[in-house]
Amino acid sequence: MTDKKSENQTEKTEAKGNKGMTRREMLKLSAVAGTGIAVGATGLGTILNVVDHVDKALTPKEKAETGVPFYATNQAGIITAQQTYCYIASFDIQTESRQILQDLFVKWTKFADLTASGGVLRDVDNDMLPPNDTGEADGLGISNFTVTLGYGPTFFEKDGKDRFGVKTKKPKYLEKIPHMAHDSLDEAYSDGDLCIQVCADDQQVAFHGIRNFIRLASGVAVVRWIEEGFLSAPKNETPRNLFGFKDGTANVDHDSNKGYKDVVWAENDEPEWMRNGSYLGYRKIQMLIEIWDRSSLLDQEDTFGRKKASGAPYHKKHEHDKVDPSKLPADSHVRLAKDTKQQMHRRAYSYTNGMDKSTGTIDAGLLFICFTQNPAKQFLPMLSIMGKMDKLNEYTVPIGSAMFACQGGLAPGEIFGEKLL
Repeated sequence: MTDKKSENQTEKTEAKGNKGMTRREMLKLSAVAGTGIAVGATGLGTILNVVDHVDKALTPKEKAETGVPFYATNQAGIITAQQTYCYIASFDIQTESRQILQDLFVKWTKFADLTASGGVLRDVDNDMLPPNDTGEADGLGISNFTVTLGYGPTFFEKDGKDRFGVKTKKPKYLEKIPHMAHDSLDEAYSDGDLCIQVCADDQQVAFHGIRNFIRLASGVAVVRWIEEGFLSAPKNETPRNLFGFKDGTANVDHDSNKGYKDVVWAENDEPEWMRNGSYLGYRKIQMLIEIWDRSSLLDQEDTFGRKKASGAPYHKKHEHDKVDPSKLPADSHVRLAKDTKQQMHRRAYSYTNGMDKSTGTIDAGLLFICFTQNPAKQFLPMLSIMGKMDKLNEYTVPIGSAMFACQGGLAPGEIFGEKLL
């Protein structure tokens, strides 16, 4: 630790060709040392060669050190295996300066890269200044940390003004989600200029991420809304929502490179910065938990069109058996979704927020998040139909709504928004 000139310097160094190691590598080496392997002056290469072998039987501590590459063709957190915790925040930009906004994106990119690879922001040599990293994730590992950045319609034009000279680069299908039947939207939970989704398998790691994105944005962008979500499911099984039904079963229908190309990734005629990106559709859906809990099992299953225990569609035995819409109640959730003949990639999380003081009931529900290639075709028509006909409306109220365009992945050395601004 000899170079302390910049607050953005880190404890991360590349293992190959350098003397330093990342925190992730140090923990791996510690695990190896614990097996009794002696380390001599020239033993580093030997240890690095057996790291892959050690990873085959990971301890809980080592599992915390698993990571998802930050630099890739597509942004992480879209088709990445869903983590246990999610924080999603929307920001309103407070500046009209492209340079100031670019500076923010540089900070966000550096922090995202560091955190995804196990690094931390290094403090300057002055303990009279605030630390550069908030520190609550120290020692917790990477925990499959991912960051996904999206741009809202108002990033490109707000109140008729092209603030950053990017109006002509607006993606084809990016728009404010129209009001749907049954909506009871609150502007405090909706829309925004920018969106950051942070996910991880450790809640404190995820919170550390969103907290520091907010901190780094001070003076440039303010939080419009922020939500925290969670899910839990046995390995390789579909998670259940707070109604007790499996949520995301249909994702297997496009679980292939071709499927993602057809369903998730942006079309080739989108603006260049949007290539390999996707559209994020968001709905905050409050569940009327107490009413649901008093309904019969038959009514609950008729509402979804699936068996609650197995997740199987009506008249089938297994969760992933092909759905026959004609066998489902006409207003069931699955029937209406299948009737649209459209697919989307669901990545929803449950949320709880104590009590709703206005009603005295539990404040809980679903942070519905989906990714599509063409929301005008895959997402909005489905919202319209379900808003009018879905039996699930008896037990839910949409209170938040937003759409964001998520850019393609970054190449090493590239920053967020580089091809846009």
